[in-house]
Amino acid sequence: MSGMAKLTGTIFLSKLITQYAQLHEKSVGGAAKEYISQLGIRTGEWLETFYDSSKLANWTPEQYADVIIDIKNSIGGHFYIAEVHPDHVVVKASGCPFGEIVQDAPHLCNMTSSVFGGIASRRFGYGKVNLRKRIAAGDAGCEVAVYFEPTDREDGEVYKDLPVTPANGNPFEWEEETIQSLNKELERSDEMINNLVEELEELRAKVKAGE
Repeated sequence: MSGMAKLTGTIFLSKLITQYAQLHEKSVGGAAKEYISQLGIRTGEWLETFYDSSKLANWTPEQYADVIIDIKNSIGGHFYIAEVHPDHVVVKASGCPFGEIVQDAPHLCNMTSSVFGGIASRRFGYGKVNLRKRIAAGDAGCEVAVYFEPTDREDGEVYKDLPVTPANGNPFEWEEETIQSLNKELERSDEMINNLVEELEELRAKVKAGE
């Protein structure tokens, strides 16, 4: 057993999270991406407080790059700054915080996009994130470009006009309308599963009748 990977709390939690994310995606389909995005935006706002309590203070591109790299590396990633420009930065990674387990749930990369994009939006007024390469998609490493100004140079997810939690507020206090929207998605998921079960029961009955 000496050649086997050692079980750690990080590995266990990573597997648990990715499997939950995979199950969630199968249940709600494309809506899972929006769930992850909303969670990432709020998580990014919370993470910012570890670096600057003034949520609206402007940062330089260098400061921004330093922060997003430190965030990723503090939670187990292996990220580094590749390029810094006045209008955008490029960061790369040789390792994901979830490890190779992230390939079980590639849409978790939307967490990276929304954390990076949300912080850019709050600090520069605009964020556009292109996940050029992803370990989750089978690439050898990750490469992420974050733009602080609108551009047509490459595609990406755009983040702007994001609400900012008031001072001493909690970004994880979800608005009622957001909760209702998520509940509707879950209801659609339950309905889909119930319909599938009914179809399977009908099919089984037909097969049994034909025996």
